[in-house]
Amino acid sequence: MTTPQAPSTPDQTWGATPAPDQAPKPGWSPGKKVAAGAVAAVIVAGGGAAVWAASSSAATDTQAGPGGMTGGPGGMPGGGLGAALHGEYVSSDGNGGYVTKIMQTGEVTELSATSLTAKSDDGFSKTYTITSAQATGLATGDTVTVVATESGSTATATSVTDGEAGGQGQGQAPGGGQGTPPSGAPTRTG
Repeated sequence: MTTPQAPSTPDQTWGATPAPDQAPKPGWSPGKKVAAGAVAAVIVAGGGAAVWAASSSAATDTQAGPGGMTGGPGGMPGGGLGAALHGEYVSSDGNGGYVTKIMQTGEVTELSATSLTAKSDDGFSKTYTITSAQATGLATGDTVTVVATESGSTATATSVTDGEAGGQGQGQAPGGGQGTPPSGAPTRTG
């Protein structure tokens, strides 16, 4: 038993006028267009979520996270680390070892030539040992971002950045490096 085959038709070029003996194919109905748009939106959203998840997991990389990541989720204003009020992280000490660092953005509630107490919006308060150079120009009520190392119960500031979120909107993570503020940010170190 043989099956009859349809006569072959020459291939048509996309967008060309149909052959005279062929009726034009109907276009997509509005329902098909809406369905195709919805599928495209789901694909775009899924791709965006995948990119976000992949970039969020970058914080486990030794070059990522506070003090190491420039740009990306860690530095985006209003999200990631740019919105962090306080936290602790581990970074390289530059000599093959590691050091625990603390970052806090908050209001200066107490200030002297050797110490600064900051209180974050969520009520977290911490006192840091600072130098007189870091205290210069600061006043009670100022908003600061402090990056410090902790040894026992003493937290020693490696940088104190005056201003909301320490200039992190410039694509910098808290501290901008090994106790170094983002370039161009008003900072007191010492």
